[in-house]
Amino acid sequence: MTARIDVHQHFIPPAWGTAMERGGLSSGGWAMPSWSPAAAVAMMDGHGIETGILSITTPGVHFDDDRAARTLARQVNEDSAELVKDRPDRFGHFASVPLPDVDGALAETTHALDVLGADGVVLMSNAHGRYLGDSEFVPLWAELDRRAAVVFVHPAQPPMPWLPGAPAPLVDFVFDTTRTAVDLVLAGVPRRFPNVRIVLAHGGGFLPYAAYRFSGLTSTSLDPSRDPDELIRDFTRFYFDTALSASPSALPSLLAFAEPGHVLYGSDWPFAPEAAGEYYNGFLESYPGFGEGGAHAVDRGNAEALFPRLAHR
Repeated sequence: MTARIDVHQHFIPPAWGTAMERGGLSSGGWAMPSWSPAAAVAMMDGHGIETGILSITTPGVHFDDDRAARTLARQVNEDSAELVKDRPDRFGHFASVPLPDVDGALAETTHALDVLGADGVVLMSNAHGRYLGDSEFVPLWAELDRRAAVVFVHPAQPPMPWLPGAPAPLVDFVFDTTRTAVDLVLAGVPRRFPNVRIVLAHGGGFLPYAAYRFSGLTSTSLDPSRDPDELIRDFTRFYFDTALSASPSALPSLLAFAEPGHVLYGSDWPFAPEAAGEYYNGFLESYPGFGEGGAHAVDRGNAEALFPRLAHR
């Protein structure tokens, strides 16, 4: 089995865990799991993962106050950089930025990429209800485009109540990833900033399944000047990870829709339990629909193209 690169792996740095506890916050109603570097390495060893690219999950680092968010982002990013410094073969990291504070996000992007050597940036799918195609976020996209950065988009709680009995990761996260992807395309972000490589978590929500609906209804009902084929091309600019999405119904749809080279392995550990990882890993390993080299590309090859430092020489 190929030594995988896991682009969707979380960590819980002390400063972030403490801030979450003090604020009475949760990741969409999901229980906070335990985490340690040793536990992460043990999990990776057990699942054929050579390197995990770490990020924090929702709600990110901005809870309400800009100054506190800037401080927390810096602490989180310095903690993850130390992990990578100690074990660059086993860990990478996506830097957190304090959106919707655009000036703070620009400053932290510069520090994280230039000083800390982050492998990219993680953005939540919405920042206090403002989606990633928001016109005020354009300066951040322009800077990320200038740097040809990799941006990992992780879902957040949408601005609505949870479905009773269903924490956000069960239903709402899938919806919000799709919602921000559509917002990005309708706002023209992938077309205006083509050097940014945007990775959508969890197979892109239901974007691969519904992209032709979105493009067709946009061009026929919302804006007849929009070419549906161009909209589809914009949707296929995204990259997608397999976290919680390598299933008998989702994986064939994802592989049929995504551009070659745009599907990446993801585990979502430790917020996704190891039992889930075993199921999805087993399905990936036995999936009969891969062409020659397809399994290796998803497990590792496609990620090597995005993160050359992790490529086997």
